[in-house]
Amino acid sequence: MNTLFAKLSAALLVIVILMGSVFFVAGRINTQLYYEELTQRLNAPIAMYVTGQRDLIRNGIPDLDSLTELASHAMVINPTAEIYLLDSNGNILGHGLPPDTVMLERVEIAPLKELIAGSATMPIRGDDPRSGSTRKVFSAFEVRNEERLEGYLYVVLGGQNYEALSRDIGSSYVGKISLYIAVAVVLAAAIVGLLVFGLLTRRLKKLSVEMRRVSDSGFEQVPCVEPASANDDEIDQLARSFVSMSGKIKEQLAQLKENDNLRRELVSNISHDLRTPLSAMQGYLETLIIKGETLSAEERERYLKIARRHTVRLGSLIGDLFELSKLDSASVTPQLESFSVPELVQDIAQEFQLQAEKKNITLSLKLDTNSAFTIGDIGLIQRVLENLVRNAIRFTPVGGEVTLSISERPQSVSVAVSDTGAGIPDNEISHIFDRFYRSDQGNGSRSDSSGLGLAIVKKILDLHDSRITVVSKVDAGTRFEFELPLHRQAA
Repeated sequence: MNTLFAKLSAALLVIVILMGSVFFVAGRINTQLYYEELTQRLNAPIAMYVTGQRDLIRNGIPDLDSLTELASHAMVINPTAEIYLLDSNGNILGHGLPPDTVMLERVEIAPLKELIAGSATMPIRGDDPRSGSTRKVFSAFEVRNEERLEGYLYVVLGGQNYEALSRDIGSSYVGKISLYIAVAVVLAAAIVGLLVFGLLTRRLKKLSVEMRRVSDSGFEQVPCVEPASANDDEIDQLARSFVSMSGKIKEQLAQLKENDNLRRELVSNISHDLRTPLSAMQGYLETLIIKGETLSAEERERYLKIARRHTVRLGSLIGDLFELSKLDSASVTPQLESFSVPELVQDIAQEFQLQAEKKNITLSLKLDTNSAFTIGDIGLIQRVLENLVRNAIRFTPVGGEVTLSISERPQSVSVAVSDTGAGIPDNEISHIFDRFYRSDQGNGSRSDSSGLGLAIVKKILDLHDSRITVVSKVDAGTRFEFELPLHRQAA
């Protein structure tokens, strides 16, 4: 009973049995009503014919002998008829039956009047004096003497003889055949229903087995589902949804596995990158403590500067980690506003001008427009440019050049940062935006980088629906470029 087919089959059997029973009982009731109406219509004139044979009541005195004789003749013709003589109030004056078999003394006359008047729909039932509680179809007619109503002749159709005969027929061969036919019809309907349910649930069972197989494989296996047809139904739609869902689950599982690997790598890199400056700081500070009296002022100052440089690097690394974690957690929402891209680029150039001059690097601007506005978070875009320019200066040798350029396009403004530095090999370009990835190019500049700057750049540009491109050639330089939507200022 745990399968859908079993539950549907049980429900079908219950419904078929109930419906069969209802139709069987309804058929019996309908047959009974049909027979009663037919009997009443065919035998309605009996009371009139009997009344016309004799004066059954004269001056209020019933002629019981004539009644008994006429009742005997009527019962010969119709053995199921039982004849009663009533007064005008429905009191039983006489009958042709054994005295101890009649239980009522009075019969309700309203149904008699309805039948005689012909104002009601047949079958019309009246009291059965021999049962006291049962109501049966009847024939009735007025008994008059010189146009004066003396009483009624009441003929019960289907008396006790009829009931005995009906019980005999019900238990006879015909009754059993009727029951067998009803049972056969119920069983045939149940079998046909089970076959139909089997055909309908077969596809669901097949889909269930396929879903279990794919699930047990960890969604590594591809679902084997029949291609959709033009007249697909809900099961076909469910199969297509499962195929789509399994593909997405497989991608998510792969992403989770990749994220787990990245997390492990991140922990390893963080522990390594934090340990290096901490160890260096600890070493120089311990040297100052142990040899403080024996070191010269110049040596102490040099050791302190080295320790300070490592603290700055450590602070920068921790700051980048916090910023990247906020970007990863989607807790940073860009505060969009309109700002001038050329003004921002000029501010960045002034910010790094002194650093470039210390390395004897030329920091130049190439602005094709001075009025390009965009919509974005100016603070985040400023961080993008700072990271790109800082990297460009770090990996550009003495005497090199770093260029910030802007070009306006029909729907966007392009911002690029290029240098004449060491360049990036082709096999490394796809990895430069990974966390803690640092190129081996750059003449030792690798040790000064946290490996998080470009990862932060990509996260920020993703928040702005912008894509960054990289063009690089070893020993010739690198160019980073991204686009922002162009915003027209009102005049």
